[in-house]
Amino acid sequence: MNTPLVTPWADSFPPIRSTLWRLMTEDGLSPYSWSNGPHDIYPAHSHSYDKVIYVVQGSITFGLPESGQKITLKAGDRLDLPAGTVHDAVVGAQGVLCLEAHKD
Repeated sequence: MNTPLVTPWADSFPPIRSTLWRLMTEDGLSPYSWSNGPHDIYPAHSHSYDKVIYVVQGSITFGLPESGQKITLKAGDRLDLPAGTVHDAVVGAQGVLCLEAHKD
């Protein structure tokens, strides 16, 4: 199994949605957006496809129960989540807005 990869946003200013959308489409991805309110919870699950997530606003913490690892993403951070990776998530206190795309 591959390991999830986090790419932190390198600039001191958070990105805008259109910048992240462009980065994803330049990578050949077809993004869509989703959001959740503060402290929303996703129970542990996995997907049959590779997933790419960028946080536009707010924050979200992904848990990896099999390794005990926690990954907190803030505005601009990217998570590449391989197919089959068991993960859960807790949305931060300000809610979260993300762009997501699936890789086949």
